[in-house]
Amino acid sequence: MTHFPAPRRLGGLLFGGLLALLLIGVAAFGPLERYYQRQMAAQNQVPLNLAVESLRSALDRYAPLPALIAERPALGQLLSTPDDAVLQANVNEQLRQTATTVDASDVFLMDITGRTIAAATYRQPGSYLGRNFSYQSYFSQALGGGLSSFSIHGTTTGERGYFYAAPVEDGDRIVGVLAVKFNINAFESIWRGADSDFIVSDRNAFVFMSSRPDWHFRALRPLSEQTLRVIAQNRQYPIDRIDLLPITATDIGDDVQLIRIEGETSSEPFVMASVQLEETDWTMASLMPIAPARNQALQTLALFGLTALLLLAGFGIYRQTQARLAAEQRAKRELETAVAARTADLSTALGDLKRTQTDLIQAGKLNALGQMSASLSHEFNQPLAAVKSYADNAAAFLDRDRPEEARENITRISQMADRMATISKHLRNFARRPQQAVGPLLLNTVVQDALAVIAVRLKSSSAAFEYDTPKGNIWVIGGHVRLQQVIVNLLTNALDAAEESPFPRVTLTIDGTVLTVRDSGPGIGDDVKEKLFDPFFTTKSAGKGMGLGLSISYNIVTDFGGALTAENHEEGGAQFTLTLQPAQEQGIAAQ
Repeated sequence: MTHFPAPRRLGGLLFGGLLALLLIGVAAFGPLERYYQRQMAAQNQVPLNLAVESLRSALDRYAPLPALIAERPALGQLLSTPDDAVLQANVNEQLRQTATTVDASDVFLMDITGRTIAAATYRQPGSYLGRNFSYQSYFSQALGGGLSSFSIHGTTTGERGYFYAAPVEDGDRIVGVLAVKFNINAFESIWRGADSDFIVSDRNAFVFMSSRPDWHFRALRPLSEQTLRVIAQNRQYPIDRIDLLPITATDIGDDVQLIRIEGETSSEPFVMASVQLEETDWTMASLMPIAPARNQALQTLALFGLTALLLLAGFGIYRQTQARLAAEQRAKRELETAVAARTADLSTALGDLKRTQTDLIQAGKLNALGQMSASLSHEFNQPLAAVKSYADNAAAFLDRDRPEEARENITRISQMADRMATISKHLRNFARRPQQAVGPLLLNTVVQDALAVIAVRLKSSSAAFEYDTPKGNIWVIGGHVRLQQVIVNLLTNALDAAEESPFPRVTLTIDGTVLTVRDSGPGIGDDVKEKLFDPFFTTKSAGKGMGLGLSISYNIVTDFGGALTAENHEEGGAQFTLTLQPAQEQGIAAQ
């Protein structure tokens, strides 16, 4: 006769199972958390690489400037006759205009002794005029005949900047040094809007750029006395503010570390991924809090534990049922068959659940990747067209020996590149509610910027374009770049629709905070109205539209607290109405 466990014995079995699950969970939590930490680092590699490339492009933009500016004859003349007040005033103004054009913090000229005899900031308090920088390494390197670069905390102005310098030559003699400085605070303001913290350190592991101001001028490892002497001699950083950042690091993968920064009351754990900028010997790193990885590990263990508890409970019920029906062999066999069948169904269901969960996760990844790729292609298409036009114009102006017009087009290309970098920050608006600030801005300026982006398209289109500039300033609630995207999308769609009519025409009107775009096209069909603002819906032929413009525009306007509607005009064609919230005049508009 078969013997079955007593209830006390069965309780002991369940308790043993629970204890085993607890031990397994404790042992598996660490490896599982590190796995999710490495996943976080891999996901954060994309924004880290974008931040690195943005920094590189800015450095590359300023690198050739000193050598180009140093070729101006007026600089050599001033170095030969430094007491010529008229010439000095002329050079000062030239440098000021140059700094404004290239968006530099300062452009200044030094003689061979290191004394500054002209500067773009000559009108401002704390100007470099009259100051001697012979102790700076960028001066001595440029005086030796080479291009030099140098990161520094401005001991004169108090702002952190990056310097490029080049020699000023008179024949085969070096008679001075021309230096360009740009402010690095703009990078940090962009980084502060990201989900991660960013730091940039030099070859001595000294942090001089960071999205967190409390990490500025702190070393990731103790600095030697010799290094401190060099810093003090070059006045590269404020020696009195140098402090050690109490950091402990543990390697958890290739170029990935788990770090802990000790604070006054608590420690902050991060997952850190880093990239080496070989051309500057800098290291840029992103730091993500480990809380999401810990939560994912806990959720995974909780799911596993609940599943195991379910199986243990089923096993306990099964054993208790066997004990109660031990006297009835036939009932026992039937019960065993039923329990076996139910257990098989449960195992099948769990397998299907896991496969379904895996498929959903993979589908979510592919969907997100597809939307990001489509959005990038759509949002960068128009500014890239403008860049292409400006580049062609610049080449034509250079062929005609019209350098000023060419420089103007190159400046516009740079502005378009800055705009594309700004647009990239807002691509997540389509997937979730953005975190960027929304505030008062001047609608007149936004419309003019939008018209500048599609100026080439307006000129080449067969449609007549009508727009009456508002007489007064109109202030609305929104973000400059994103609202500009909406207006560009509406005008572009209107131009496409109008070209299908015999008398193509597009009209843009502004009445208070209501902006209307009307076209002379075929209008909106009844079968299209309900799906007009759905993502990936388009009436255009293949290859001419992704169906994202109106959907993205609708989400942007909704985020501003406004409304975007569409209807057929009574005289024919489609009419899109953008209604925004009014705002009072402000000194600084939201971006």
